[in-house]
Amino acid sequence: MKRLGVIGTMVWDTIHGRDVRHGPVEEWGGIAYALAGLEAALSPDWEIVPLIKVGRDLAPSANRFLRSLSRRSAASRFVEVPTANNRVTLRYETNTRRLERLSGGVPVWSWEELGPMVVDLDAMYINFISGFELSLDTAVCLRHAFDGPIYADVHSLLLGLAPDGLRFPQTLPKAPTWFSCFDIVQTNEDEMTLLGPDPMVVAAAAFDNGVRLLVCTLGPRGAAYFTQGAFRLEAGRRPPPQQGPITTALLASFDATDEGDTTGCGDVFGATLVAQLLAGTEIEPAIRFANRAAGRNVVHRGATNLHYFLRGAIAPQ
Repeated sequence: MKRLGVIGTMVWDTIHGRDVRHGPVEEWGGIAYALAGLEAALSPDWEIVPLIKVGRDLAPSANRFLRSLSRRSAASRFVEVPTANNRVTLRYETNTRRLERLSGGVPVWSWEELGPMVVDLDAMYINFISGFELSLDTAVCLRHAFDGPIYADVHSLLLGLAPDGLRFPQTLPKAPTWFSCFDIVQTNEDEMTLLGPDPMVVAAAAFDNGVRLLVCTLGPRGAAYFTQGAFRLEAGRRPPPQQGPITTALLASFDATDEGDTTGCGDVFGATLVAQLLAGTEIEPAIRFANRAAGRNVVHRGATNLHYFLRGAIAPQ
């Protein structure tokens, strides 16, 4: 079995405004959506190795969620820490625009902690759910020590944190150094704008810093990608540098709808995309597959049992 390390944050979500007929909904979110996407999309020769810290207050519930996944490595558990778990309050203003407040104190991974855990992995998937999963120094150490491909959704690296927990958009300090740590980078449309006014210039700068594939999700319009030359992932091997003109395309979403819950769509998209790329799928078919999975997520509520829904199975009662 090949092993995919997963870094992110389990978040207990309280969601307001998702359905005007009902009150707030509480459920697991954050990296739970990506874990569900990986469970549904990884090929049979891959397993999930979670490198995820959870607060002591919610550790039993978080580990019950993990045990519902069959693709996790044997006897794997989240790492329990003696702090309050991260919690997020989401208030939807529109179907895609929301206010987000973060509380909790799950600490970042230090390289001393993380380094011994990655030596037997074949690839890494990092999703910056809180933005505090890794420091820049730890990310640099990971890049220098790890020879396999690294996929990163930089999402909350581009969110600041106010004293009251309110998240707000911000530029990414030392963006070139951050980008040098990853082979594949995922952003959304707002994040791409924060990185620069011209997506082609952003892509060129990313490639200069070592990125091999840049993907930007566009909500119901699908996703765009940027790359240079041929691109393919292999377990245990970083994609080689490419030269030549930038290739870009917009791949439309399938069955896009404004109805439903968009929470976690980017996480499901990224998890499905990395699973497809690790299976050897070419970029455009892989993105189309990821678009479909994100579209299915819209009509599901929450991350619990989501992996059954994504693969068209019936969840156990």
